[in-house]
Amino acid sequence: MNTTNLLHDARAAEKEQALFYRALAALAEERGDTALSERLNGLHADEQHHLSRLTARLVELNEPLADLSHVASPAVELGEWESVAQVREADEIARYEMLLAQDIDADTRAMIESFLEAERAHERELGGKWMDA
Repeated sequence: MNTTNLLHDARAAEKEQALFYRALAALAEERGDTALSERLNGLHADEQHHLSRLTARLVELNEPLADLSHVASPAVELGEWESVAQVREADEIARYEMLLAQDIDADTRAMIESFLEAERAHERELGGKWMDA
């Protein structure tokens, strides 16, 4: 698979991951758990940031963008969200490590390295706001 296909796949996966955390944050908010809602909103913000940066990078590479309106939030529950999130974060880490194993340009490499650092922090802390604005 070529690098741009991997970037497109990462973009779709980031949209799903952002929706995952947004749905969990909404559930925590409904439950009145402000601290958990803020924690999940931080994760959502980082994943949304990754989605936006991947979108911008693909545009810079003159790649047509796929319509991601079909990407839906996976089913979520607060009960065991941490174990589910840890698996999802491990998948993201593997995805970005695979991208870094490719022959990619310096700008894309720097972006993916910053994502990987954030995803490792997500997996370790299950908290967000690791990305600079």
